[in-house]
This record gives sequence, structure tokens and C-alpha cells, in this order.
Amino acid sequence: MVQKYQSPIRVYKHPFELVMEAYERRFPTCHLIPMFVDSEVLEETESEDGSIHQVQRRCKLDVDAPRLLKRIAGVDYVYFSQENTLNKRERTLHIESHNETFSNRVIIHELCSYSAHPENEDWTCFEQSASLDIKSFFGFESTVEKIAMKQYASSIKKGKEIIEFYLNQLDEEGISQVPRWTPSSSSVTTKPVCATPKLLQLELPVTPAVSIPVSTDANDREIANASNNDATQSDATSNDATSQPDDQMENQTGTPDDKLDADYIKRYLGDLTPLQESCLIRLRQWLQESHKGKIPKDEHILRFLRARDFNMEKAREILCQSLTWRKQHQVDYLLETWTSPQVLNDYYTGGWHHHDKEGRPLYILRLGQMDTKGLVRALGEESLLRHVLSINEEGLRRCEENTKVFGRPISCWTCLVDLEGLNMRHLWRPGVKALLRIIEVVEANYPETLGRLLILRAPRVFPVLWTLVSPFIDENTRKKFLIYAGNDYQGPGGLLDYIDKEVIPDFLGGECMCEVPEGGLVPKSLYRTAEELENEDISLWTETIYQSASVFKGAPHEVVLEIIDAASVITWDFDVCKGDVVFHLYHSKRAPQPPRKDPLVGQHSSITTPGGNNVQLIDKSWTLGLDYSMVESPLTCKEGESVQGSHVTRWPGFYILQWRFHTMPGSASTNLPRVDDVLASLQVSSHKCKVMYYTEVIGSEDFRTACFDVQSLGSMTSLESSHSGFSQLSHATSNHSQSSSMISR
Repeated sequence: MVQKYQSPIRVYKHPFELVMEAYERRFPTCHLIPMFVDSEVLEETESEDGSIHQVQRRCKLDVDAPRLLKRIAGVDYVYFSQENTLNKRERTLHIESHNETFSNRVIIHELCSYSAHPENEDWTCFEQSASLDIKSFFGFESTVEKIAMKQYASSIKKGKEIIEFYLNQLDEEGISQVPRWTPSSSSVTTKPVCATPKLLQLELPVTPAVSIPVSTDANDREIANASNNDATQSDATSNDATSQPDDQMENQTGTPDDKLDADYIKRYLGDLTPLQESCLIRLRQWLQESHKGKIPKDEHILRFLRARDFNMEKAREILCQSLTWRKQHQVDYLLETWTSPQVLNDYYTGGWHHHDKEGRPLYILRLGQMDTKGLVRALGEESLLRHVLSINEEGLRRCEENTKVFGRPISCWTCLVDLEGLNMRHLWRPGVKALLRIIEVVEANYPETLGRLLILRAPRVFPVLWTLVSPFIDENTRKKFLIYAGNDYQGPGGLLDYIDKEVIPDFLGGECMCEVPEGGLVPKSLYRTAEELENEDISLWTETIYQSASVFKGAPHEVVLEIIDAASVITWDFDVCKGDVVFHLYHSKRAPQPPRKDPLVGQHSSITTPGGNNVQLIDKSWTLGLDYSMVESPLTCKEGESVQGSHVTRWPGFYILQWRFHTMPGSASTNLPRVDDVLASLQVSSHKCKVMYYTEVIGSEDFRTACFDVQSLGSMTSLESSHSGFSQLSHATSNHSQSSSMISR
């Protein structure tokens, strides 16, 4: 397996030329890097005007590996080839290196880049990427991989310190400035043909200097990516999300400022190891590519990585599932759309209360005083679930605020649960069932948001409740639980260790008035019948505008739209949740027949699955080009992609949107499957795909009005529905649809 590393952008607050002077002092050897034994210059060239300086070195390293492994390998030192290209005119240094030793067994490739800061010419940016591919190593592949990653992580951590050391050394010698290169009047200026050496390049190119706003220690989120470009601003007319403040925005894939600054990571995300930084950056890049620029906040991505111990594949899987869930149920708009029923305001004994000693928002829940049975009977599970989700959404918002207030990363909150009054009434089976469901949803979609859980005054009945609940709580979350029986919380190691005395609630012996309701029994007059609750539960979670569908091999999913007025616009918005699909749009003058019932079983021929329906409308007797025609080019969509598009109709009739299972094409020259095809087929289990979609038809009159309104903004290639419920965790929007929109025929 290929291990990859991608660094954030590190900024030296010194001019490029001075940093280069410090960099050269690392050679031929550096006492700050014990394993760097020696280096020799193999070749050195310079352009005619002196602007391009190329140096090829051979570096000798003493890798910290077990002696036995060195004896088996038959080497004492490892040699690397390094080629540096310094462009004094452009103020860039590109470094490319690869291993010479065991190059047929192990491939190590590294790319580094120094460049002048694009926003401050007196600062210097540094970026680094690398890959490690161990093909074979005498049966010690895993050991070598661990040693290599450990050594590399250590050298990365020291990299900036070493440059800073030599910069301080230069300052002590009275060298605080190095003149910039200027073309000599007597020499002929030559333009370099290729400033970057053409050595073996793997999959990790070093990007050129990017737009990074000038940062200081007091800056807000603008350290790394505050400056949204004009393209993002111009898109504000089509999506309200772009009108949010800069600190609420993420950048699109491909924009100059879509990279993370190391100072921003430390200020807003915390101290991460180099490999953890790399996981964050790589997952963020993947989301930018697959979600077309609409990505969650960095803190949100980091929570999912922490929940899976920075296993990027596992974190990516659960994060994509959560993003789909948020979009399907419009959770991003919950704080704006959800209004708590009065019975919750009166009898739900929970609320936010200041913060703990670490600056985390503090939530207090007086569970022992809560009539869980009465709330479930009066509201139903879904209303309680939505209320808890709104609490978590509010918690995310408060964490962002406290991060700014306290000047350090705060990504989770503390929950204090008072169990005084807990009895067997709280073990009412439907209530426990609702609690377990809420825990399941919160665990899946809000990982690593609970910093600490303080359980106070636990009664004798608590072990029974804990036995029922604890199996549904993640192990890492259970480690954050602190349980106190009776008045133990008042002693050493108790509440005062975590919460300031001034904010301890009055009902726990403190002096601070707490506005959390005292609860009480919900009047039975507010109870609702099972039928009423069931109907409301259905309506609550079917308010989503999106529908789910399953796509099978040989069984596409199809949706028909009848168009009466020509020049109407069909819009679509769908996510590929699983597998790869091909999207088609067809037109027919004939109305496709709905799925017929099977006379033997009395059921429709469509397929219903837990993940969604599968409906086939195009009759097998129909002929393409005769009974129906294709009006859009097929669009292949990969798993995880979010696609939006539109089509301007020319004729009335019936338009059929089709999602078909994508089959990898085989090799034309042989009947044997290709290796890539086999590997790809293994990734799609059971020949089943899932899509979540929304379609809308804009009438011809509305379309003409929309065209008139946007004429001043330039040509319009596509229309997007104003109802598209994209995540507000996604803080950037695409200003073009992902599929081409063409006039039919």
C-alpha cells in the first residue's frame, strides 16, 4: 500500500532570499539532523544570466533501524538523490528527491517547495509532499514502513525548527537582509526552458505559490483562507450560502486559497502531528474533488478523523454517510426552522449554562427531574430527536464562538447530568427505546463533540439504566464519563476540578442561578394517541424534498416528468451514495406505463428496498430512436459525487430521468478482464447502487422571467432549483452545474 503525506503551508516571516541563505547552511551536513551524515554535490549548473541555479546532491543517511534489519539488508547507510532548482527571478526553490538504496524494493519520493508569500513579499511559504511504496523487503515490509513513517514524521517536525535556528544564527552574525537578484546589465537575459527538474514524479505534485492572507497571531480564521475570490461572490445571486461572512465560508476546489496554513491549524484546530495534518489535508482535498467544492468545516472533518483514529478510509466512509443524512433531512436548517413545542419549553429539563474551566460550552441535563414517559407520550420520538439534534447544532455553534473568545481551539462541550430523582419510571420501555435511538443518531453524526460527561448523584437504579445504554455508546465516548454517587461530587476530584465555583448551579450547592426548567410531570391532558403520534412521526421525517432509490445491475431507476409547455426547464439534484451510476435523460411523445402488477403475487414489478425504491418505466419493447430519444449525453457519476444540472425543453411530452448501473468497459483486444476492472468490481458489492435525488420543473413563464433577471449577469448555462437543500456545513457553492445542460436534440 502506498503511504502518502501532504503538509499544510508553513510560513516563515522572513524574506525568501534570507530563508534560502539559511537553507544552504544545512549542507553538506547538519548537526540538528543526527541521521544526516553527509552530502556531496554531483552536478551544479547556472543559467547564463544567473537567475536559475540547479544543484544535484547525493545524501548519506544513517537510518535509526534495528541492527539485525541492517545486517539482513546488508547496508549501513541509505543514499538519496536530491535535485534543487532555485529560480531567483520567480523567487522559488523546488526540491525533488528519491532513494537510490533499494530502489527496486522501496520507492520513496519527496517534493518540497519554497516560494515568496503571495500576499506579503517579505515572507516565505513552504510546502511538502511525499509518498512511500514498499514493494518487498525480505519479509519485513510492515517493520520498514513503520520505521520510515516514524523517521519521516520526526524530520518533518524538526524541519521548521532547523530553518529558524539558522535564521537566528544569521541574525547573530548581523545578517538580516540578503539582496534580491537583479538581471545584470552586461548579461543577456535568458528565459529558462524548464525550471523544475524532470525526475520521476509520482502522484504528489507540489503546487505553486498559493494565495494565503497575511496572518498574525491575533488574526481570526482569516489566517489561511479568508479571502474569497470574485467567483465565489458572483455566485451569491444563485445561493444564499455565499452571502455568509468570510469566517463561515470554505473555498472551492481549484481556487488559489483552498489550502490550510500551519498557523491556522494550530490556532483553530489544535496541535496535530504531521501525519494527522496530512490526513486532514488529504481528506479535505478528496471532499473538494468529489463534492465539487461543497465541503464541511475543517473542525467537522477533524472530528470524524479523530473518531476513527485518523484512519482516512474509515473516516471518509462515516463522514460521507453523515453528510448524506444531513442533506436528506435538512439538518443544516434545523436551528432556523425548528421551534420547540411549549411542552418542551416547560418540561424538558435541559439547557446551556456558561462554560467549564477549559472554555467548553456547558450543557446541564436534570434527567432525574424529567418526565421521560410524559414527554414521549405528548410529543413522540421524532420531536424529541429533533430537539436533541437542535441542541447538538447549537453546541457546534457555541464551540465556534468560544474558539474565538478564548483564543484556542474548542471543538467539544461538557455535559453535566444530574440524576437525583431517577427511578423505575425512567426505565419505561418506550422511553428507553427513544433514548437508544437518539444515542445512535448522535453517535453517528456528531462524533467527538462530547469532551466530558459528568454524571452526578447516581442512585441505585442507575446501574440498570447504564447496562441498557452503555453498549450503544462508543468506547472512546465512554472513557469521557465521570460518575459520582451521592454527594461525592463535592469532594476532591469532584465538580470543582472541572467547573468554576462561580458557575456551579444553585441546585448543586452553588451560587449561580440556573435557568434550566425544573421539570415535573407532564399533564395527561397533553398526551396524544398512538395514531396521532405515528402520523406526526411520519410527517416529520418525510418533509425532506429528496427521495432515495436503488439501482441494480440490469434494473435502472427511472422518473417520468410530463411537460406541457415548451421551453420549460427540468432541474435535477442528486447524490451518488453508493457505487457508480450513469445518468440519462430521454424524451418520448408516448406516456410510459406505470409498473404493472404481477398477477401471481398481486404486487407491482418495481423493487422496494430499505435503501429506496427501484422503478422501471421504459417498456422493454420500446426502441431507442423510434419510441423515445436521448436528449442529454450520458453522464458517468462516481460514488460520493453531488450532481446538479438542468435541461431546457423544446417540445412537450414525457421526459424520463434514468440512473443506470455503471459497468466498467472490458478490454477490446481480449476477452479476459483487465486487472483494473476486477479491482473496481470488487469495490461495488452485490451489484447495487444508491442515489438520493430531487427533481423540479420550472414553467416557461417562470423560466423567461429568470432569463430576463440574469441577462445582466452574463450567459446562463444552467439553472439550479432554489429548493436545493445543500449543507450549510458546506460553506462554498458551485456556480456551474456538474453536468452539461444542452438544448434537446
